[in-house]
Amino acid sequence: MPIIIPADIPAFKTLQKENVFVMTNERAIGQDIRPIEIAILNLMPTKVETETQLLRLLSNTPLQVNITLIKTSTYKSQNTSEEHLSKFYVEFKDIKEKKFDGAIITGAPVEKLCFSEVKYWNELTDIMDWAKTNVTSTMFICWGAQGGLFHYYGIDKVLLKEKLSGVFIHKREVEAEPLLKGIDDVVYIPHSRYTGLDEKAIRNCSELEVLIYGKRTKSSIIKSKCGSQFFLTGHSEYDDGTLDSEYQRDLGKGLEIKQPCNYYNSQKEIVNRWKSTANLIFSNWLNYYVYQITPYKL
Repeated sequence: MPIIIPADIPAFKTLQKENVFVMTNERAIGQDIRPIEIAILNLMPTKVETETQLLRLLSNTPLQVNITLIKTSTYKSQNTSEEHLSKFYVEFKDIKEKKFDGAIITGAPVEKLCFSEVKYWNELTDIMDWAKTNVTSTMFICWGAQGGLFHYYGIDKVLLKEKLSGVFIHKREVEAEPLLKGIDDVVYIPHSRYTGLDEKAIRNCSELEVLIYGKRTKSSIIKSKCGSQFFLTGHSEYDDGTLDSEYQRDLGKGLEIKQPCNYYNSQKEIVNRWKSTANLIFSNWLNYYVYQITPYKL
């Protein structure tokens, strides 16, 4: 089944070229199917690229998926045109009375700030509180995961000695876990961040379970035991060249930064080791924690 998005959103043509089954809103209305409703709060500055990355992964399922893109009202994006935001995004006030099968809250490049210093933090906490009662299952990514763990469970982030950037090896912590169905024992996931988590606090929280752990990255996928929340500290959604773009950007700013680990081969070519894992994580989440649990009538 396809993912349902407007025909003129930039991701539409990109996904069509990749033979991803996309469908316009007009065509979807003609089908007697109740699509899965997914809300995406996109906090990334590169909104168009992030949209395409997430929509690509959400399309890898037999389910019909309808997307609602959300923007903050308390902070205006400096890197995405107002025309694009006005055309394809809604504000929280426009959907807060609705219920969704699933939601995704992305990362944002604000991790060195205290949560209370982030301009839209109060709005974000309102959205996270709303998600607990209006969304069947929510996925939090990178800084979004850190914010969710802090807001729900009081688990704070910690500043790392240097930026964690690269594609890192992880291992499964549990066997019988639907989110990890089909995933190898050794897992590669990209990370790009300056902060980590209070690992002791995570392990001591009886409501949380670590699913994927890495020697360098520590707890990488964390689940609330009820399955309504998943916290991904990495970026399995990243395209091949995303880490390279970030590295070149940092070099352009004059930052002293190491090149991403385990990312280029000896010929300085990018090697993607995480694509299959990303597809399985998102399709398993949609199937086992959204579709199998959510009611037919929202």
